[in-house]
Amino acid sequence: MYTLPKIERFNQNVLSKYNIYNSVFITLPFDSIDNTGALLPLFTDVCESGFKKSQTPKEIVDYFTSKYSNSTEEADKIDFMFRFIQYIERQIVLFDAVEDAAFPIVNNMEGRGSLRDIKEKADAKGKKEELIDFLESFNVRTVLTAHPTQFYPGSVLGIINDLTEAIRENNLLNIKELLAQLGKTPFIKSEKPNPFDEAVSLIWFLENVFYSTSGDMVHYLQKNVFQGESIQNPLIKLGFWPGGDRDGNPFVTTDITLNVAERLRTSILKCYYIEIRSLKRKLTFLGVDVLVSELEHKLYRSVFYSKGEIYLTLEEFKVQLNKIKRIVIEQHQSLYLDQLEALIIKVNLFGFHFATLDIRQNSRIHDAVFKDIHKHFVNSDSAVFPENYFDLTEAQKFEVLSNVKGDIDSNDFDDEITKSTIESIQAIKIIQEKNGEFGANRYVISNNESALNVMETFAMIRLTDWEEPTVDVVPLFESVEDLLNAHNIMEQLYTNPMYANHLKNRKMEQTIMLGFSDGTKDGGYLMANWSIYKAKEALTAISRQYGIKVIFFDGRGGPPARGGGKTHKFYASLGPNIENKEIQITVQGQTISSNFGTLDSCRYNLENLLSAGVTNQVFSKNKNELSVEEKDVMGQLANLGYEKYLSFKNHPKFIPYLEQMSTLKYYAKTNIGSRPSKRSKSEQLDFKDLRAIPFVGSWSQLKQNVPGFYGVGTALKHFEESGQWNKVQDLYDNSLFFKTLLENSMMSIAKSFFPLTAYMKKDPQFGEFWQIIYDEFLESKRLLLKIAGHTELMENYPDGKASIQIRERIVLPLLTIQQYALLRINELNKEGVPDESLIKVYEKIVMRSLFGNTNASRNSA
Repeated sequence: MYTLPKIERFNQNVLSKYNIYNSVFITLPFDSIDNTGALLPLFTDVCESGFKKSQTPKEIVDYFTSKYSNSTEEADKIDFMFRFIQYIERQIVLFDAVEDAAFPIVNNMEGRGSLRDIKEKADAKGKKEELIDFLESFNVRTVLTAHPTQFYPGSVLGIINDLTEAIRENNLLNIKELLAQLGKTPFIKSEKPNPFDEAVSLIWFLENVFYSTSGDMVHYLQKNVFQGESIQNPLIKLGFWPGGDRDGNPFVTTDITLNVAERLRTSILKCYYIEIRSLKRKLTFLGVDVLVSELEHKLYRSVFYSKGEIYLTLEEFKVQLNKIKRIVIEQHQSLYLDQLEALIIKVNLFGFHFATLDIRQNSRIHDAVFKDIHKHFVNSDSAVFPENYFDLTEAQKFEVLSNVKGDIDSNDFDDEITKSTIESIQAIKIIQEKNGEFGANRYVISNNESALNVMETFAMIRLTDWEEPTVDVVPLFESVEDLLNAHNIMEQLYTNPMYANHLKNRKMEQTIMLGFSDGTKDGGYLMANWSIYKAKEALTAISRQYGIKVIFFDGRGGPPARGGGKTHKFYASLGPNIENKEIQITVQGQTISSNFGTLDSCRYNLENLLSAGVTNQVFSKNKNELSVEEKDVMGQLANLGYEKYLSFKNHPKFIPYLEQMSTLKYYAKTNIGSRPSKRSKSEQLDFKDLRAIPFVGSWSQLKQNVPGFYGVGTALKHFEESGQWNKVQDLYDNSLFFKTLLENSMMSIAKSFFPLTAYMKKDPQFGEFWQIIYDEFLESKRLLLKIAGHTELMENYPDGKASIQIRERIVLPLLTIQQYALLRINELNKEGVPDESLIKVYEKIVMRSLFGNTNASRNSA
């Protein structure tokens, strides 16, 4: 049967349906929306034609209100803008739901990158045994983080879910009701969520999407690749940060950490209970029914009648399920064995923990805490630390740290940060007792700059009367300098007898986290990606030298500037010199709902990640290796891009531009996430303290997307002008890593729209700075098209390009309104006596439009 090209499937099932349902939405009678639905298409046209004529956002809004409104009063203009914002927010939800409903039609669920594709390729290439070996030791770990890049409250996420289902079934009556519900449901959270709220909203995805998808995937492989034999290896692991991520978040307390762990346990037991109830209706046979009823009763008590008590251990649960399985096979002709096997697989995957709760803290906080701990011991005449510890050499400090023992208690300290840091270690022990070791067994150190950062953290853990901790210390390397030095830091640890002994107790495995987001903020797009690639090679080499299996945990965000984009292609391209026995990535914000929000998209993206590992390790083994010449070209490109980015970052107008012309300061004022937008409490904006999300997000709101391309044009131009273009062209044609890197940069450029801010080039203070950005944008775009041999950006991803174009058109009025509000705020601030109440209104407009713009960018992943 002939299958339509992907773009045609997209046009039929997404674009056409969106237009139909949007026209239904326009006709719905809302008091609050009034005639907004009829006026919005006119405003969109005025925006499009206005930007083509080089008009400013202010001129566009003023022209529209003078032509289509009876009033020129500012209050009426503001009312218009708020109504448009409300309407566009709901259009974005509608488009999300339409796209989600069409996902399995637009994307070939059984095509390249699927489990079926892996199996058939292995059969065809005679690599079935290699595939089985690989699957017995490989893992994919998606770690859900609540970083504030998703602005939908839970009620709206529920509507998207129901609307997706109704659209899939073409149930017009239900769609109309849900659109009406959408029109009346508030989009704004009245209060900032606390970390527990964030955890609850993300656990919804674990229960409703990851639970069944992960189980189905392993079940498929067990039946079709392992011929019904159980896979002993937990192929898919889940990780979790809300409630455990303390880095710069003063709202994460020990109580919240323990409550989140309890909620994770209760949630997985609830999933098991629901499945056991379903099985109880099927497994009604003699000798089996009693065993199933017993399990159902114990799970029910543990979920609904428990104040933390568990009436069933994980071991008992597994033994009982296997006993039931044996009886079903031996006495009842394996009736309903498939459904029983599906539950056993999930119990093996998720235990009583569901997802591993990681604890994370910043090394700068640890420095202060460690000083406090040292002072405590010195004052108590204990011989744990010498008084002159901080005057010792690094080697002498290592010697001291290798021999520390103690039994400190958080109550021994007055300082709140010290207390909470010690409590977070004690919480890991408590969680392990209740949820099993996988409940919480990793301590991540952000901004890790030295081996001493790791040794002091490890010493703190051991000082809580935990001599052989069942916990991994995970250094997170983020800056360009730290990435460059990472392998030396790890060698210091590997050669320390005490730490080496700890690794022996941890199966000779060391997890190392690498931060794409902060790497890009620090060194620009090319240098960040190349630094991480080189760091992985060096870390792999040093780990193999000491017989240690290194596992890389990548801190990736949604947009390409934060390590997102075509993520699976990166993993497929790594080659043999980078350890890749486990793919671990953070998934955050709108990337959770866009890539893993439905059963179809979750399955598709998890299978793609698994397939990337298979491609790299089985089908393309020892391929994808960059030659010495290619590495040299890549290094030159990274250095050229880095120099360009550094001169840009060090420009005297860089911070003032972000503060005065972007939405940067408004991230701190939104009720979107529990974390502050910067790590320190100082009034002065310090670039080091600035978090990557508001940094990248602010460029995105300006439609300038600087972190995703800046320096790329300059680097490529050097090769063009020096007559060496063939070197970069060959690299693009032959290296999947480099090609993916540039394709993701093209995505960033495709989502830029400089006419929105073209008025800034006339600004006396920032005109020259704006021009610097625009010139680099034009050069990057020209040379990326040249190297790809394209006439348009993303022409090899027509459906992705079409999705971006529709979303950009939906939010164009929103962007125009936001820029208008920013301009008015600047005007009002320049008046002799600024109208503070009016400024507050315009600030509210900026924040409300910020939500919609971000939600619309979900395909940035």
